[in-house]
Amino acid sequence: MCYSAQIWSAWRKFERAFKSGISLHDFAELYGFRMADKRIKIPKAMDFAFADPQTDDERAIKALIDEFNRQQTTELEQALFVQRKRLADAERSLQTKLTKAATESRRIATDKIDWQLGKLADLKRTEPKDSDSRIFPGWYAPVLVMEEGQRVIKPMRYQCRLAGKPAFYDTKYPGTYNARRDNLGGFWKSLFGVSHGVMVVSRFFENVQRTEPDGTTKNLVLEFSPHDGREMLVACLWSRWTAPGEPDLLSFAAITDEPPEEVAAAGHDRCIVPIKAEHIDAWLKLDPNDLATLYAILDDRERPYYEHRMAA
Repeated sequence: MCYSAQIWSAWRKFERAFKSGISLHDFAELYGFRMADKRIKIPKAMDFAFADPQTDDERAIKALIDEFNRQQTTELEQALFVQRKRLADAERSLQTKLTKAATESRRIATDKIDWQLGKLADLKRTEPKDSDSRIFPGWYAPVLVMEEGQRVIKPMRYQCRLAGKPAFYDTKYPGTYNARRDNLGGFWKSLFGVSHGVMVVSRFFENVQRTEPDGTTKNLVLEFSPHDGREMLVACLWSRWTAPGEPDLLSFAAITDEPPEEVAAAGHDRCIVPIKAEHIDAWLKLDPNDLATLYAILDDRERPYYEHRMAA
């Protein structure tokens, strides 16, 4: 599984690298949906890509981002006021009598204040960081697809909900952010050969179980990256989910396969599939009557050597 990845979030970078267009309509819809549903997770780097808008459509998206950040700031400042009052009340109580309740209230208030101050600082930050481009299941990312014979960038959720399936599939099948190569003709057959995409990844992160000397099991997060620093063009499947009274959902899954030796030796049993640049158009244009060629593209993949380290 690829539970987290460092991706290209800036659509302008896609435009230059792949001579692609961008579906500003889909980006505008996504940012509009986020105003009504704050559970939508968009990496900060994707917001930064609209920091210097050049067109009316881009300026409209930038306005949605700014308004969302203003609302988030107001909510955090209000919550911060509540926790500061709670902390002051607890400290006054402790000056009179040491109680477990007041001690616990002070601890909780202090932790929440620290978290809220961190979130406020992050909202106001204008300098990008590497972590701004890291996504997790349920987060959105730019994905390169083919539309009317042209390469186009669309924002999609990194957890695929198949068209026609009920929304509860997200919880019934929480692992649908990855599509196993050996199940492309099974669970994923409605998308394989029908709707393909490419996500650009610089490194990926995996949960690995390690047994300690005392026999206990410890979960570690390892960061894997190609030793030569190359970017990976990860093969993906995607779907447009629709339902009456619900906004359309664009979502995708990264294809995974058996891991190379170095990833397996590190303790993980799956790996994303990076395709070669010369296969991009064949992968995106598709021919549902020639699945053999699509399987051949997955087999003729890039095979970098993956170095790993403990994730920060």
